[in-house]
Amino acid sequence: MTPEGSVKAKVKKVLTKYGDELDAFWPVQNGMGSPALDCIICYLGHHIEVETKAPGKALTPRQIITAEKKVRAGANVFVIDGNIGCAKLDAHLRFLKQTTLLKINPDRPHGFTDEN
Repeated sequence: MTPEGSVKAKVKKVLTKYGDELDAFWPVQNGMGSPALDCIICYLGHHIEVETKAPGKALTPRQIITAEKKVRAGANVFVIDGNIGCAKLDAHLRFLKQTTLLKINPDRPHGFTDEN
């Protein structure tokens, strides 16, 4: 496994703890279409994106532009290159779980409501 692949595996391990309330999409880039970060997450109505890097590696100029665009659109972006980044992502997800009141409501078209 590559060093970045090892980091991706750690991120995936964190994400699996949040079950069906978390949707994670790992796009495969082939040079066509708009650039994307490694992982696009929807969790309890929150938009999070993750770029994984081999330990000590930095974002490329194109990744910086992409990450900045995501932040301007309201996403939380994490650049993760190891255990500390994974712990920060996990803490953020735990915080969202504790502060977001969301329950399934089958009478709503989208299925969810934030009403108590």
